[in-house]
Amino acid sequence: MMHVIPDVLDAAGVARVRTLIDSAEWIDGNATSGHQSALAKNNRQLPEDSAQACEAGSIILDALGRSPLFIAAALPLKVFPPLFNSYGEGESFGMHVDAAIRIQRGTDFRIRSDLSATLFLEDHCAYDGGEIIIEGQFGTSAVKLPAGHMILYPSSSLHSVRPVTRGRRVASFFWMQSMVRSDAARGTLFDLDNGIQSLAARTGHDDPAIIQLTGVYHNLLRQWADC
Repeated sequence: MMHVIPDVLDAAGVARVRTLIDSAEWIDGNATSGHQSALAKNNRQLPEDSAQACEAGSIILDALGRSPLFIAAALPLKVFPPLFNSYGEGESFGMHVDAAIRIQRGTDFRIRSDLSATLFLEDHCAYDGGEIIIEGQFGTSAVKLPAGHMILYPSSSLHSVRPVTRGRRVASFFWMQSMVRSDAARGTLFDLDNGIQSLAARTGHDDPAIIQLTGVYHNLLRQWADC
């Protein structure tokens, strides 16, 4: 499933992150590319070990921990430290699929990439182009969101970034390993959770049906979780 997670960062949070990363030294985006991605990628990126990137990434991780929608959709077990990229005029990223295993350089931290995320950090009216194109089960989506909003999608999806034709597109990108490996199972749990919350808002959390459905949710999670 693909999810838009609005307001991961508010305006102040976006400003804090941009103050940090705009003052950093940017490098060729292919510094972290595999062979396939290097053939398609044309952008700039902050080094993984940049002090500014690490501090800005911590701000994003803290914000994700406060987002019930993100937690319900991703059921995260591990989140790769956020990275940052920038696309100027004429820059793009051709169609590709993310690597199945992501290893943090210089450490033993590694994850299976179940989900990919792009958190937009530039006003969507300040640049043209730069949409992320995601090919999914039900067709192709072109996504361009306001600053502070995030798109979450399966890492197995083919995706690309259209050329920027005006301005500069700035974003954070990262991956996560979910407690539930199957995208279909995560979707079932997400829909069930949403249904429980909607019903509880009308009948109250002590409704016997809510208690029963909550038990079903946790029993399915217990069956499918790998943690």
